[in-house]
Amino acid sequence: MTMRYGFLSTHPPTRCGLATFNSALAAHLGTTGVSGGVVRVAARGDDLTPTPGVVHTWAATTPAGWRGAAEVLNTFDVAVIQHEYGIYPGRDGGEVLSVMRRLTVPSLVVLHTVLTRPTPSQKSLLEEIVAAAGAVVTITKSAYDRLLAGYTVDATKVSVIPHGASDYAGAEEPRLAQPHLLTWGLLGPGKGIEWALRGLALLNDLEPAPVYTVAGRTHPKVVELHGEAYRAGLHQLGATLGVAHRVRYEPAYLDDAALAALIRSADVVVLPYDSTEQVTSGVLVEAVAARIPVVATAFPHAVELLTDGPGLLVPHRKPVALAAAIRRIVTKPALVATLLERNGHGGPALRWPAVAEQYHDVAAKLVSVTAGPVAVAGP
Repeated sequence: MTMRYGFLSTHPPTRCGLATFNSALAAHLGTTGVSGGVVRVAARGDDLTPTPGVVHTWAATTPAGWRGAAEVLNTFDVAVIQHEYGIYPGRDGGEVLSVMRRLTVPSLVVLHTVLTRPTPSQKSLLEEIVAAAGAVVTITKSAYDRLLAGYTVDATKVSVIPHGASDYAGAEEPRLAQPHLLTWGLLGPGKGIEWALRGLALLNDLEPAPVYTVAGRTHPKVVELHGEAYRAGLHQLGATLGVAHRVRYEPAYLDDAALAALIRSADVVVLPYDSTEQVTSGVLVEAVAARIPVVATAFPHAVELLTDGPGLLVPHRKPVALAAAIRRIVTKPALVATLLERNGHGGPALRWPAVAEQYHDVAAKLVSVTAGPVAVAGP
């Protein structure tokens, strides 16, 4: 079945994980040559210059902008809606529900966050979103379980489709003389880089001592509220710990080729996130798909992918444990081989073409149903 997909989401030139996800999904669902389009959600201060694929922009400053968004989405066969709290206008981003209630076409909602301890408003909103949707996708089994256990929803609407990954695996980049640790993505409090720096300081006895690359700009919302205070604090901490000369910051948005080269040059991807709620991490999926060993705190998506998978889990905010895990990977080649051999979550199934095909299957069932919710398989 050929379908014209309309997408509702943040989207490039906005630089955030949701925009990157939507851009990749839209590109791979559009490979059949059937035209689609993106209704881009833009925050205050975003560059509103039209970009290829964007057919309408819903600016946060536009009163009742949800009306125009819904009108454009109704020109497609199915609306694919990315949901994250705070992306849309209104309390907790509640105006997305106004869009959904005005749709005359089926909607498929992708839930990027499912909280274990939502506020009453957040819980009610998510339940209403699921009720209004024709089909719902969670990106992890953890999110699926949370949704069914903590919210009153119709389980027959919900399926699990993994986060897609780019094809960053390939020929190795020239190796650095020292073990290379890497964290990438938008920077801000909660990223946990301070714990990685403290862990790095505990590896001074290694010969050669590791170097650490922190790649990515500061999150725009963090800059708006706090400027570059977090990044400046990291520089200061690195100097205090005596590791500043072994840390390289790349405060730029990397294109695919540059990011692929950087990932392939890494010996360990370090994800020292503070959050215990994070059920989706695109960085984690990219690292796993690229077959780079990962050391991560035990946030839900990491637990799901790295338990009996290609990495090691450590407690939150424990630099001693973080350093010990990194030490094991960089000094024990046999361990790395074992970790990568049990990489059951990697390979073609995580690549965007395979993931997009699963979305197409769910959407096709949804469109074919003339009344009532679509029944799709659980995890």
